Amino acid sequence: MYQRILVPIDGSSTASRGLVEAIHLAKLTGARLRLVHVIDELSFALSMDAYAGYAGSWLEELRRNARNLLEDGRTRAVREGIETDTVLLDNFKGAVHDQVVAEAQAWKADLIVIGTHGRRGLGRWVMGSSAEHILRMSPVPVLLVRAPESAKTEHERFALPAGELASQ
Repeated sequence: MYQRILVPIDGSSTASRGLVEAIHLAKLTGARLRLVHVIDELSFALSMDAYAGYAGSWLEELRRNARNLLEDGRTRAVREGIETDTVLLDNFKGAVHDQVVAEAQAWKADLIVIGTHGRRGLGRWVMGSSAEHILRMSPVPVLLVRAPESAKTEHERFALPAGELASQ
């Protein structure tokens, strides 16, 4: 049964739902979790716009927010008695899905649990789907956790960091 479960998180309610499912599964199987967050080129570019005039500080702000996100997820899992560690991938080495699959291989994950919006049609074509790419490329089973209907209309995927610089 699954002993090493990789869970990509991005701060969205959809990713949170995936984390909840991974925690339930880990409790049933005695698995450990690895939470992973990827800072990719798009996140970086969007934050640069938010921090215009503060050269160099936007990447550190993204990293700080990512570390907080990972720690919050780890705390949730540990409270449920699940051994959990975290990984922040901020090296800009490929697309989010490529980095998640590479982390699953390097860590020897047995399963990837990922939240998905379940977009179809034009929305899927325009937004793309990291979950779909992970599903197609993964060397291990992937559990896709569908978002509730309310999350399908959220525009949270590209949420900018909230911090002192962002509010100035």
